[in-house]
Amino acid sequence: MLRRFLAVFEPFILALLGTVIAASLFPPRGGWVALFDFAADAGIVLLFFLQGAKLSREAIKAGASNWRLHLAALASTFVMFPLLGLGIAALPFLSPTIAAGMLFLTLLPSTVQSSIAFTSIARGNVAAAVCSASFSNLIGIVLTPALVALLMHGTGTGVSFASVQTILLQLLLPFVAGHLLRPWIGGFVARHKALLTITDRGSILLVVYTAFGAAVVDGLWRKVPASNLALILGLCTVLLAIVLLATWSAGRLLGFKREDRIVLLFCGSKKSLASGVPMAGVLFPAAQVGVVILPLMLFHQIQLIACALIARRYADAVEE
Repeated sequence: MLRRFLAVFEPFILALLGTVIAASLFPPRGGWVALFDFAADAGIVLLFFLQGAKLSREAIKAGASNWRLHLAALASTFVMFPLLGLGIAALPFLSPTIAAGMLFLTLLPSTVQSSIAFTSIARGNVAAAVCSASFSNLIGIVLTPALVALLMHGTGTGVSFASVQTILLQLLLPFVAGHLLRPWIGGFVARHKALLTITDRGSILLVVYTAFGAAVVDGLWRKVPASNLALILGLCTVLLAIVLLATWSAGRLLGFKREDRIVLLFCGSKKSLASGVPMAGVLFPAAQVGVVILPLMLFHQIQLIACALIARRYADAVEE
C-alpha cells in the first residue's frame, strides 16, 4: 500500500520540479502574464469550489464528538507551528525573504489526502483523521489569512487586511458555494474523483508556474543561491522533526488511544501545499510568491518521505 501511495505522488513531484524548471527557463512575459494570472485564479476558484462540494457534513458530525483529539490537532497546526515559525523567523542569520517563507509555511492548515492515507497505512483512526484534516482546512481558509496579516505585517511581504478580504472572496466564497450545492453536485464529484485530482494539481502547477515565472523575471535565482536552498532544507527538516516528536508525545500525555495518537501525529505535523500555494498567490505580490513558497515546497517533499516511513513502521508493528 505504501508503494502504491508514493507512486501516486511521484508524478506530481516530478511535475512540480518540471514546472519550476519551465518557469525558470521560459517565464511568462508581456501579454502572457495576464493570461496565466487569469488561468491560475480561475483554477484556484474551481479547486476550492470542488473541495467544498467534496466535504461531507456526515463526516463532520460523525467525528465532532472526538473534540479533544481535534482540538489537539488544531493546536499543533495553528498554535505550536506558528510559535515555532516566529522563532525561526527571528534567527539573525536568515534573510527577510527566507524568514517570511518559513513563517508562512507554519501558518498553513494541515493536508487532507496524505493525512488520511498515512493514518490508514499506520492502522490509525481513519474516520477521526477525515474529520480532523477537514476541520483544519475549513478553519484554515479564514484563520491562515488572518494569521498572515497579523504576524507577517513586519516582514516586508506587503501583506495587508485587504489581501485577507481578497482571499475570503476568492477562496472562502467558492468553498461555501460548493458545499451548499453538495446535495446536487456531490454525487457527480464523488463519481469523478479524477476531476478533483486534476483540478487540485493543475491549479497548483499553474500558480507555481506563474509565481516562479514572476519571481525569475524579478531575479529569483540571484536572490536565492544554492546555499540558501540548503539552509531552507535543513530548517524544514528540523521543524518537522520537532513537531513529529511533540505531537506523538502530546498524544501520550493526553491519554489518547494508539489509533488517535496516530491521527494527531499525521494531522498535526503536516502543512498543505494544495492550500498554501493558492493562498500565497492571493496574499503576496506576484514577484514575492516564488520565494515565499520555496520552504513550503521543500517541506512538502520532506513530510511525505518521513511520514511514509513512519506509517510503514507502525503498520509493521501491528502486523507482528
